[in-house]
Amino acid sequence: MKIDLPDDRGKLSAYSLIGKPVETAKFDRSFNRVVFSAAHVVADPFTASDPTGRAVIDWDKTMAFRRHLVGLGLGIAEAMDTAQRGMGLDWQGALELIRRTKQEVPDALVFNGAGTDHLIPNDAQSLDDIRRAYFEQIDAIQKAGGRIILMASRALAKVARSREDYLTIYRDALARCDQPVILHWLGDMFDPALAGYWGSDDFDKTLETCLTVIEENQAKVDGIKISLLDKDKEIVMRRRLPQGVKMYTGDDFNYPELIAGDAQGFSHALLGIFDPLAPAAAFAMSRLAAGDRQGFHAVLDPTVPLARLIFRAPTQHYKTGVVFLAWLNGFQDHFIMLNGAQAMRPLPYFTAVFRLADGCGLLRDPDLAVRRMKSLLTLYGV
Repeated sequence: MKIDLPDDRGKLSAYSLIGKPVETAKFDRSFNRVVFSAAHVVADPFTASDPTGRAVIDWDKTMAFRRHLVGLGLGIAEAMDTAQRGMGLDWQGALELIRRTKQEVPDALVFNGAGTDHLIPNDAQSLDDIRRAYFEQIDAIQKAGGRIILMASRALAKVARSREDYLTIYRDALARCDQPVILHWLGDMFDPALAGYWGSDDFDKTLETCLTVIEENQAKVDGIKISLLDKDKEIVMRRRLPQGVKMYTGDDFNYPELIAGDAQGFSHALLGIFDPLAPAAAFAMSRLAAGDRQGFHAVLDPTVPLARLIFRAPTQHYKTGVVFLAWLNGFQDHFIMLNGAQAMRPLPYFTAVFRLADGCGLLRDPDLAVRRMKSLLTLYGV
């Protein structure tokens, strides 16, 4: 099967597809790695709302994708940045998403993002404003029966003046939680508004502040996800976590190595890239659970170039690549995103994603993927 693809100057050349989808298997959650996919949402393409208006979601397709993830044995990290949280999806939309997922897959492993995104950072005048915002979301999610991922706060990054401010807010927010939570350290490459989080731009200082939060509130912390795209920083922190506190890798550049681990430990996973890579992730984890480390790496290592492309700078636009692959793979009937985010990457990005996804067996129906890729090329005048 062939398709003519343009280069960055518009010159066409024939590309021959491999056409061999990756093997898959359901991942058994009894294994000693906990694996979450941070799942995207499907926009309603027929809404009359402008892209900057209230998010309108195709709930049928959005829930069908969650059933797909659960069917592979993966957990769901719900209402996170992969779902365009704070980048098209507001708090009310996020809460509806959390409630619907709880109803749709009630027995699945699901943790849900609780933050302060309904509080506009410029409106935050004090730590009390941030405390109340965290409490509102924590209470609403727990009322819905959901577990919590305590997300980083843009408002806190604006208002905080010292590490003590972070320690105070996290101490109070964690005390409000009725079950252990996953903390989320999101780097400014994902969200520039989080620059200087934990009170410093110096990693060593921020590490000490974050570890202090965990050590002082250990009974309320299941684990921490760090998304810094730096494996060495993750490993340094992983080796210093208190016993029983999990490290969830959010490193979409180095995940195979970090999940496989070393003689001193391993990372669990909470990854946006495990949305488009879900079949490969589940199969790779089934191989690791069987003691087949070579098989694990044989499946996941070839996906890294694709992940690095999808998450290339500006990293906050990675959702465009995630949804593009969902469209190519038939999980939705259109390539329209909340906030018009389908326009946030150039055509050569899409053609490169197409090639790399095919190369690692992530086009589950090559015929459909080719038809849809051709329709995109037509839109661009190719």
